[in-house]
Amino acid sequence: MKCFRVVLFGLAILATTPASADETVTIAGSRAVLIRPAAPRASVILLPGGNGAIHAGDHGDIHALNGNQLVRTRNAYAARGFAVLIADYNTDLRAAVDTMAAIKRPVTVIATSRGTQRAAEGIAQGARPDALVLTSGFLSPESGASSNVMSILGSPAALPRTLVIHHREDSCKFTQPAGVEPFIRWAGGRARVSWLSGGAEEGDSCEAGGHHGFNGLDGQVVGLAAGFR
Repeated sequence: MKCFRVVLFGLAILATTPASADETVTIAGSRAVLIRPAAPRASVILLPGGNGAIHAGDHGDIHALNGNQLVRTRNAYAARGFAVLIADYNTDLRAAVDTMAAIKRPVTVIATSRGTQRAAEGIAQGARPDALVLTSGFLSPESGASSNVMSILGSPAALPRTLVIHHREDSCKFTQPAGVEPFIRWAGGRARVSWLSGGAEEGDSCEAGGHHGFNGLDGQVVGLAAGFR
């Protein structure tokens, strides 16, 4: 229960009145959830981790992965003036970027954990966001997984300007901190890293209650991702 108290405390700090009601939209046959402020200053696309299936209902309601770091902080991005798209695992990223670009550029893709693999796959297939934020990422072979951003892209040529947000004590075997610096070197000046420390480590080390999910650090993650230029 301790991890839930920490997460709920973080959410209480971030909680604000949503800029608008969430709505369900269909992008290339996939249901996603959109939060659209009246006058957005930019757009973000959130790619959650795990299996990525948010199970969007008919009215902007999300029925899975609500504890995921990106899903649970979605209204914090809207409160900062962003149009926010919470994508499903099968959302075509190129179509999603085009959709959000029509609302307001620049468009930043923010991905966490296994969502970083989906971000790389989308970029490899032609998605061109203006910026990319990778949190708790499957970044390089040293991260611990054979499928990672480096292996999926092959070359950094298509990588947009990129911010890596990583916890120094992430103990998930697929997103080890040792994988960050090899990725930064590979990116050749296209990426930089912001390290975080502290928070709480509870439960599965690869889930939202641990350092992997930035438990207790939501405000810092949102601040870094939203402020990336």
